[in-house]
Amino acid sequence: MLFQKGLINQMHIATKSSRINISEEEKTKSIAELFSKNIKLGDVLFLNGEVGVGKTTFARYLINFLQKKNNQLITEIPSPTFNLINEYHLDTFILKHYDLYRVNDEKELNNLDIFESISDQITLIEWPEIIKNYKLVNKIELFFEYDKDYNNRFINISSKSNTSFLNEFE
Repeated sequence: MLFQKGLINQMHIATKSSRINISEEEKTKSIAELFSKNIKLGDVLFLNGEVGVGKTTFARYLINFLQKKNNQLITEIPSPTFNLINEYHLDTFILKHYDLYRVNDEKELNNLDIFESISDQITLIEWPEIIKNYKLVNKIELFFEYDKDYNNRFINISSKSNTSFLNEFE
């Protein structure tokens, strides 16, 4: 089951994807769709990368795929840059989408309750670099980057969780 809590004997293997070219938006969309079929409650996705490289685009596709999967109305997915968090109630669980670009001090994270009830939700965090003192078991890191000429975009994905579904991209 996709959103099963407390999986017994789940292996935690460090995995890392190849560098995946996401210059075509359809590739970002297909990766988000694959994630929507495989992420589970308690997963925390760190979306790292420069401005405009595709973090929010990935988040929009992922949230829309999860809305569709859970028979919810497909909605506009605004960037949470100004209000720091957007919440999406998806049938039996909540997805929280954070943008920490404007957070200047790790102490401010306490006010956002980012890690409150984390096992009962799915969490997306753009600009997670400020998070240093939290140990997360189900963290999946997505590193979005441009090539040196800013002509192409790429993504690398790493995790200590069981993310064998990423082998499709190797």
